[in-house]
Amino acid sequence: MKIGLFGIGSGICADPQVAAEVAKHAEARGLDSLWTGEHVVLPEPRQAPSPADPDFAMLHPSTILAYVAAVTHSIRLGTGIVLIAQRNPVVLAKEMASLDVVSGGRLLLGIGAGYLHQEFDALGVPFNERGARTDEYVHAMRSLWNDDQPSFKGKFVSFDNVRAEPRPVQVGGPPIIVGGSSDAAIRRTVEYAQGWYGFALNVDQTRDVLRRLQEAGANDIEISVTPSVPINDDTVQAFSDIGVDRLISLVSQRSIERVQETIDAISVYAS
Repeated sequence: MKIGLFGIGSGICADPQVAAEVAKHAEARGLDSLWTGEHVVLPEPRQAPSPADPDFAMLHPSTILAYVAAVTHSIRLGTGIVLIAQRNPVVLAKEMASLDVVSGGRLLLGIGAGYLHQEFDALGVPFNERGARTDEYVHAMRSLWNDDQPSFKGKFVSFDNVRAEPRPVQVGGPPIIVGGSSDAAIRRTVEYAQGWYGFALNVDQTRDVLRRLQEAGANDIEISVTPSVPINDDTVQAFSDIGVDRLISLVSQRSIERVQETIDAISVYAS
């Protein structure tokens, strides 16, 4: 089982010194990957469906992952997830290619359409267009990463006669990992992703999503899950039995010592 850690760059790990120590400890103990989430803004006062209070610190994904890339050597760096519908995809393609280059090809690009309508309002992006923008932007970014003469013509973005160098280190660009369990997320995973990521799920919920992925025609998809329960012998066995490839533990928000204890505890399952 691959074992990762979610929350680098958030909460107590928004402190760069803490993040660096956590990243180095996770790599030393053999963890497969570090993951960071994304929200540009959170509503104040907190309103549904916001996942956190408005004063919860969250560093920008590419910033914190580039920072921890500089203090590590081999651990993979995942976005869980980047809300690409909120971005200019030409700029985001450059941003993520740059991150892949400075990390030596360690980026795992988790993406999602988003669900926090207040955030979209603040950014001036129509909430009801998020799915269509997500699909279009992935294809636009891949053209910039891979085509000899990048070009794209879509509803939301069009370009031609341009180049964006350097290209990602990973051939084809960083692996795309789709987050979420909606019908649209299932379709995206099948159509253009190399992986799927489920957040805060139990075994039964995960099993149901895997069934839906299989019915939709998914093949050779790497399955990652942040379980809703602590990672232990039973958890690892249960998720492994249904075909999960990677478990990603949440960072404790109590102290850096507690984070390190969590890393020590889950590292025994890393392979």
